[in-house]
Amino acid sequence: MKHTILSCLLVSSPFLFAQQYCMTGGPTSNADSNVKLVQMTGVLGVINHIGCPSVIGIENYTAQNVTINAGGTYSLSVEFGTCGGNFAGVGQVWIDFDQNMVFDPNESVGTWTGIPPAVATVFVINVPVNAQNGITRMRVTQKEAGALPLDPCASFQWGSTMDFGITIANGMDCTGYIGDNTSDPIVVSSIPFSDTRDNSFCYSNDNLVYNSPDIYYRYDVAPMYNFLNVSLCGASFDTFLSVVDLAGNVIAYNDDDCGSQSALSFSTVGLGTVYFIVEGWGNEMGAYTLTIESSDVGLDALSDNAVSIYPNPNQGELSLSSGSGNIQIFDLLGALVFETTCTNNNQIDASVLPNGTYLVKIAGASHLQKLIITK
Repeated sequence: MKHTILSCLLVSSPFLFAQQYCMTGGPTSNADSNVKLVQMTGVLGVINHIGCPSVIGIENYTAQNVTINAGGTYSLSVEFGTCGGNFAGVGQVWIDFDQNMVFDPNESVGTWTGIPPAVATVFVINVPVNAQNGITRMRVTQKEAGALPLDPCASFQWGSTMDFGITIANGMDCTGYIGDNTSDPIVVSSIPFSDTRDNSFCYSNDNLVYNSPDIYYRYDVAPMYNFLNVSLCGASFDTFLSVVDLAGNVIAYNDDDCGSQSALSFSTVGLGTVYFIVEGWGNEMGAYTLTIESSDVGLDALSDNAVSIYPNPNQGELSLSSGSGNIQIFDLLGALVFETTCTNNNQIDASVLPNGTYLVKIAGASHLQKLIITK
């Protein structure tokens, strides 16, 4: 279905990058309810935390770290207690197995309901076999007078929220999985383009529209394509697709176009570099194929340009009819294959290019020109 509230937000606001764990929640009072004990033993390391006296806000105890193996089973003991009066409340524990810096609902390892004092609750932690290798976090929250499920990022009056370190071993090796953010995007080198991936592992959440993992594609807009069609139709999950510029400003976006999958078309006129961002609606994730095509090539007759190239066809050596400027030559897939600067009608030596048909962009010319090289 369409999500109109989000649409209004996207029209008026740039996308935000660089996700990190929420650290501004937790209790606003250090009275009464509080996690009194957290104990866990891994294949390496031990967590042994005594909670009282209570602390306001989210407590960072990630220096206490245990190593656990993907596919393994471990026990975690938590005493949901008090540092003062005894009042009913609830508790919940999450481990960020996919390391997307979000404690997703499916990463909850257990809950508690009761009135302190109470014996420690033992949670059985079954580590997913596709958990991602590396250092992540476990969050333990107790909220007085609360209701399940808890929000791991919420602020409340009485209780506690605390983080511990978890190192996952023997899990998913995400080395070589590019596209997690704008610093290491998947490069769209030519149009048409097709790429199949799965964002349910090895990808985190950098684009703050939804909590799902997102994957970034970078495209340096080729001038012969004035219009692009981008599609996620056929994906295995409810997708959200967006296009942003280098500053994160929204150029185009789509939620539902083909069922619950996304597709969009937009003009590239005047654009430089853009990012295509693939993510899920809410916490959705799964397999998809991204396709990018163009139905519009900006190629007009040579007579429409004040500056032209000659002779044409040629053997790779050509000149400008007048003036000077930057020359870019693209193959028919849109890839830049040659670039130089011509001064005072100088001859251009593009003989390194093999025989074939190319498109030439001349600085100051209004349209692309066809170039045929035959040797």
